Parts: sequence; structure tokens; C-alpha cells
Amino acid sequence: MKKAILKDTRKNTLLIATMIALVILLLVLSSYPFFYEKSFVDNYPALALDRASRGAVLIEWTTKKILYDDGASNRTFPASTTKILTALVVLENLELSQKISIPRDAVGVEGSSLYLKEGEVLTVEDLLFGMMLRSGNDAATALALAVSGNLVDFARKMNEKALEIGATSSNFVNPHGLHHKDHYTTAYDLALITAEAMKHPYFCKIIMSQRARIGEDDSFRIIANKNKMLKLYEGANGVKTGFTKNSGRCLVSSAKRNGMQLIAVVLNHGDMWGDSMSILDYGFDNYEMVDVEMLHLYGDYGRKALSEILDDKSMSNLKKYPVPRVALY
Repeated sequence: MKKAILKDTRKNTLLIATMIALVILLLVLSSYPFFYEKSFVDNYPALALDRASRGAVLIEWTTKKILYDDGASNRTFPASTTKILTALVVLENLELSQKISIPRDAVGVEGSSLYLKEGEVLTVEDLLFGMMLRSGNDAATALALAVSGNLVDFARKMNEKALEIGATSSNFVNPHGLHHKDHYTTAYDLALITAEAMKHPYFCKIIMSQRARIGEDDSFRIIANKNKMLKLYEGANGVKTGFTKNSGRCLVSSAKRNGMQLIAVVLNHGDMWGDSMSILDYGFDNYEMVDVEMLHLYGDYGRKALSEILDDKSMSNLKKYPVPRVALY
């Protein structure tokens, strides 16, 4: 009798353990991101990214053509990728050689910092490097105050520039990207802003730099670029990282191969490095730049491209256009 009871007890224990294991397995599978689910861009399959992502996009620089879209229009918090727009506004309003005496309001700004001291003198160029490589929030604040005198007016300039570029789904309230509920953008807007900033040769020089020496005499600093893409990805030439608890991990990256310059944006992507490389790989593997006069050979895609070029005066001098790597129609 005791043996029968012991045998039943063991069976029940094994059954319960099996059921618990199955429940745990189901929970794990239900939460696992479907990395191999297919999405489509221009009717061409691309490796879909983590479904928990808030926004991602890939564009070609000269045409702003969207090559990959995974929530590109979702409203997101940009964190320090905000500084791309800050740099653009600064470059259009200040001379690189202008010297700035660091004001009290730029000292001790929370988050990433250059640890600037009140009264310390640095050039606009130094502060731009400090802001874009080290992501100094104090450097961003000092530059904004040098342009406008206060952060409210500088944010107004940021928003005016964003609208001018066509980034119509964004709103910025500070120059550094520290969290604020009214400070937001989309992956696509940020790609447009980056494309505009990359028209400035000195902006490109900054974002391509692995490290820089800023300041003079005994107060100089050696700073390294936080953007690992410059080392991880062939052809990488920018741009900017970002992170807050509210935004998640954000990255704007750019790369050039075979005459094609791409800009990728991922916002709130846990694996921002891997996802960015996957998106860029998709662009380089599936698209190539062709002469505009050859577009008529690419059927509906080519005809649509030609129509877009004719309708957009900014593309009147366009020489090449991104097309899928497929046989001619």
C-alpha cells in the first residue's frame, strides 16, 4: 500500500514538474521577438527587427528615398541624437573659431558631461567635438546659450529648422535630449535632419572622428567617440548615439559603399548596434545607385522615381538614384 502511494506521489510530482516546464517554455516563446518575420519595403523582403522597437528607418542621403521602414513615423524620444539638430543650428549661426566663456547655466548639467567649469574658454569647434563625440550635455547647453542667449529661444530655432527640412512630426524643447514629455521626434524626421546636417563638410569631419583633443594649454581634454559603428561597420562615417531611461537605446548611423551614402536610424532598440548593421546591410545588399537617365529601364519603379524627381525642385540636378538590385524590366 505504501509503495503504491509513493509511486502515485512520484507520478504526480513528475506531472506537475512537466506542466510547470511547459508553462515556462510557452511564456518564453510568447515573448521572444520574431526576428525572422518578413516585412516589405518596395515589395522586397527585408529581415524584420525586434517587434518591440519604437522606430527604425533607412534612407539614401541624396534623394531621401526610404529603403527600409519599421515604424519610421512612430513618435519617439530621441535622447542625445537631438544633438545632430543642435549641431546643425550651431553651424549655421556661429563661427567655428568663436571663443565662448562657459556660463554658469552650462555647468553641472546632468548626464554625459565634459565637466566644463564656469569661465573656462573654449571655441565653438571644441564644444561641437565635445558635444558630438563625448555627448556633453554641458557643451550642448553652452552652444545653445551662445546662439540664442536662452534655451527657449534656441529650441524655437531648432523647431524652425526642423520644419524647414520637412521634419514635421517633431518637437524639441532643449539642445541635449534629456527627457521631456514634449521633446520628441520620429525615426524618419531624424533621418531628414541628419541628411541636412551631412551637407555641412565640417559636421561630417566631426562625426567621422574617432577621437579629438579640445581646449588649450593645461586645460586640454582628449575625448573618444562613443559611436562604435566607426569601428564595427565597413564604410561607417557617423553619426550619434543616445540613451535615457525613457528613450531606450538610440542610434543614428551612416555608411558609404560603392558610391551610395545611407543613413539608418533606430530609436528604442535594445541591440542598437546589431539592428543598425542589419538595416545598413539590407540597403547595401538590395539597392544600388544608377544614372537618372537609365531609370526609364526600371519599369514602374523607374517611372515613379522619374516623376518624383520632376516634382521635387531640390532634385533637379540629381545624377543618380537608388534602385533595387534586380534585372532590368
